[in-house]
Amino acid sequence: MEKMLSKFLREDDGAVTVDWVVLTAAIVGLGIAVATVVGQGAMSHSTSLGNYVSAMSIASY
Repeated sequence: MEKMLSKFLREDDGAVTVDWVVLTAAIVGLGIAVATVVGQGAMSHSTSLGNYVSAMSIASY
């Protein structure tokens, strides 16, 4: 039993998995934050452009 416990404590294969999970979570969180900021800016600009185009009049001859 002591030998199995010692071997279990020495193995570090699971540590790499934890690192990848944390890194992936950070990337996903950053992506969501960027998408939110860019989405809000795009919505603001598209609303302004829509208002500008709506206010224009078409000249007919």
